[in-house]
Amino acid sequence: MPLIPLVRALFSLLGYLVLALVAYLIWTWWRGDVLLDPSGIPLRVREDWRLWVAVGVVGWSLGGRAFALLLLAKADIEPTRAHRGAGVMTTSSTGATLYVESEGGEEGPVVIVTHGWGLDSTIWQYLKRRLGAERSLIPHRLVTWDLPGLGKSKSPPAGDIALANFGADLAHLIEETAPRPVILIGHSIGGMTIQTLVRDHPALFHARVAGVVLLNTTYTNPLRTMVFSPLMMALRRPLIEPMFKLTVLLAPLAWLSAWQSYLNGTAHLSNRLQFGRAVTRSQLEHTTLLGTRNSQSVLAKGNLAMFDWDASGAIAAMPCPVLVIGGDLDLVTKIEASEALAEASSAGSLAPVTGVNHMGFIEREQHYNGLIGGFIAERADGRRFASVDVNASFNLS
Repeated sequence: MPLIPLVRALFSLLGYLVLALVAYLIWTWWRGDVLLDPSGIPLRVREDWRLWVAVGVVGWSLGGRAFALLLLAKADIEPTRAHRGAGVMTTSSTGATLYVESEGGEEGPVVIVTHGWGLDSTIWQYLKRRLGAERSLIPHRLVTWDLPGLGKSKSPPAGDIALANFGADLAHLIEETAPRPVILIGHSIGGMTIQTLVRDHPALFHARVAGVVLLNTTYTNPLRTMVFSPLMMALRRPLIEPMFKLTVLLAPLAWLSAWQSYLNGTAHLSNRLQFGRAVTRSQLEHTTLLGTRNSQSVLAKGNLAMFDWDASGAIAAMPCPVLVIGGDLDLVTKIEASEALAEASSAGSLAPVTGVNHMGFIEREQHYNGLIGGFIAERADGRRFASVDVNASFNLS
């Protein structure tokens, strides 16, 4: 979502100013001042404080991350990290090469989860642990994947980053991994991808989908449903879009800037805006690391694609039960967007979570995953699949 990249860009400018200060201090220390001793011989006198300040600033630029984590987040009880299992690569009809992990048995629904923008499928560590521990009680197969251009997945050869393509990629995954009824779960742009799929291919939902869970997501251009939306919409064309286009053009510089802000901790400060009070150090570190090591050019293209996206009313075409979960402190996607989605769904229900922000699904993972587990358990009853025909065909053209 666009809010965090905007804040990171501002902190990156600060980082460049800091580097300029370092260069200035080192130069002025080296140059020093030329003074004459009592005998008239010129001596170069250097002020060592300039060098030590420069060294200290460089130290902060390289190691400020540790202090940022210490100050911005709490100690962990159950850490999360960017860990992967065994995965496979599959080529979608869009030309994208998708990284997919799958675990679980041959009974119950296939649960396909789609992560938010700037992240990858490793962000579902808590959900994997929770559902894995309950698999004997809630039979299912869990499928996680990286969106094109993020994590291990590759964008199409043409480099197209578009929500319509993401929807087609998700349809491909359903065909490849779900020989039985499927439950779709999506966070942020993951939820937008699910809505794109039903907007473009509603027949698929009648044929294959038994339920949908939408986490902290919207139904339209995210600038319209974030905090300060009137200001963001006013700045879209004169400032925000040119900034992202410049990021694409100056990709190597954007890469360097992203890692600089990660090392000095300002990236963690930016990502802190996505969390509430309960965030832990590993959660903040995990999220920030993913937003740093993913291609900054791809992230910029994705944010630009969101500005022209709209799926208003698409959720009404979902014939299956829909659970919408949102945080009442979400700055990136305000709770009003979740309320609108739940109201527009013919079989929708809203589960607002107090005290959480956009990344509530890891910050308050027990609450979120409890709701998700209960939803899957209800769908896992075979009698609820009576209206789902996994042998039905659908047209993606």
